[in-house]
Parts: sequence; structure tokens; C-alpha cells
Amino acid sequence: MTWMWILFNVFVLGMLALDLGVFHRESHEVSVKESVSWTVVWIVLALAFAGLVYVWRGQTPALEFLTGYVIEKALSVDNIFIFVLIFQFFRVPRAYQHRVLFWGVLGALLMRAALIAVGSVLIARFHWLIYVFGAFLVYTGIKMAVTKHEDIHPNDNPVVRLVRRVVPVSDQYHGQDFLVRRDGRWIATPLLLVLVMAETSDLIFAFDSIPAIFAVTTDAFIVYTSNVFAIMGLRALYFLLAGVIDQFRYLKFGLSVVLTFVGAKMLAGAVGLHLPIPLSLAIILGVVLLSVLLSVLIPEEGRGPRIRS
Repeated sequence: MTWMWILFNVFVLGMLALDLGVFHRESHEVSVKESVSWTVVWIVLALAFAGLVYVWRGQTPALEFLTGYVIEKALSVDNIFIFVLIFQFFRVPRAYQHRVLFWGVLGALLMRAALIAVGSVLIARFHWLIYVFGAFLVYTGIKMAVTKHEDIHPNDNPVVRLVRRVVPVSDQYHGQDFLVRRDGRWIATPLLLVLVMAETSDLIFAFDSIPAIFAVTTDAFIVYTSNVFAIMGLRALYFLLAGVIDQFRYLKFGLSVVLTFVGAKMLAGAVGLHLPIPLSLAIILGVVLLSVLLSVLIPEEGRGPRIRS
């Protein structure tokens, strides 16, 4: 099993190196064509990996991976809402947004690996935490349905305040640099604050998504790999959806239903009531697709329909 962990992480590091060192060596505005291509690439890679899991370990782990991947992929859309707000607030040039997302994804992988490792150990030793995770997901799902995305207030972020205290921050961007040297001392650029905001927001979302996948399986390798594939495709998905994400007005409600369903499934499983993985996968996919379809078909008040016959 150890060799699979090693091979998978080598693959991830190789893809990151290829991304930054070859395809995005120079900062540029990511086109729709490029974002579509990379989105398809990561979905195909995830499906191919599910096939490998099927051959290696059988149908159930493969379905668990797919279910975890769909959950994480769906919930990552909520991250995109926040990223859009952060980039808009800081007026980040589109040419530099990929760099922020690249390092943000790298940080997210490290954070989630640590959270998954801790979560696996805790659940193995304290099974009653399943009830806590399940109740937390139900609460989070309901809260998501009744709250709106708030405005971004960087000065309220304790990590951003810490950065400002540790290192001076310039009032303008310096290309794609996070730090610049001026008069013999290091100065942070606004791009570093953007990265800090993105990392802290992803950490908050991780506390929702990781317990959600533990509702599907407690296999740390499946939880980790499904997280990684969804996160690695997040950058391309951002550039694909950033311009139209606000039009999916019912998607947030769909995601809240997914979280509530997964939490209820976790609570039911803790008392011996298990829902088949294929049925769970079908329900989650159905809810997400239905929320997207309703967003397209039902016009927002004051707007015309988005699809015309």
C-alpha cells in the first residue's frame, strides 16, 4: 500500500511541475479554450484512476472514489464563489490569477493531507466522532441554504492582519511576485494577501468537504486521492466558471442538500443503516445537476430566461 501512496504523490508533483514549468512558465490570461481543455483532462484522469482502483481493489472502492470525487468537485464550486469575490476585491489582473490558484492548490493539498491523516486516526480511535461529523454536516448544509455569501473584508482575517504586522505591504502589484525587495528589505505585494485569503478560505471549506467524504469511506487513500483530483482540477474549473458562476443561483441550495444528505447518511450508517454507494452517487449527481438545470431554466427576477427556443 505504501508504494501506491508514493507513486500517486510523485504523479501529483509531476503534474504540478509540468503545469508551472511548462504550460504557465509565463503569466498569461487563461482562455476559455485552455480552461475547458484542462477541465476535461482532469476529469478523464480521475475516471482513469477510478478504473485503476477498480482493477486493483474492486468495485466498491472504485465507486467510493467516484462518490468522494463528485462530492468534493461539487463543493469546490463554492470555493469558486469566494475566489471570484477575493479577486474582484483586490482587483487581481487575470494574468496573475493562475499563479495565485497554483500556489493555493499546493497549500490546499498539504493542508488536506494533514486533515485527512488526523481525521483517519481520530475516527479509528474514537468511532463516536462519526456522529459529530454527521451532525456537523447537517448543520452546515442547513446553514448554507439560509445564508448568503458575505462581502470580503481582508482586515477581519487574522492571518492577513498577521502578514501586515510581520512584513510591510506595497500598495501596488509587482508583476506576479508575492514579495519584492525595496531599500534593502522585503515587502509583500497585494498578491501575497490574495494568496493568504485564498488559503484560509480553502481551509474553512476543507472542514466541510473532508468529513463529507468520510461519510462515504474511512479509507484514507480513497479520501485523499478523491480530494486531490478534485482540487487539481479546481484552477481550470475556476477560469471556466468565473464569468458565469453568479448565474447558477440554485447551485448553493443544491450543495446544501448534498451536505445535509451526506451528514444524514453518516448518522444513519453509524446506527447500522447503510445506503448503497451507487444509490448515494446517483442522488448526489442528481441533486447537483438538477440545481444547475433549475438555475438555467428559471430566470432570476428582473432577468429574462437564459435559454430561448
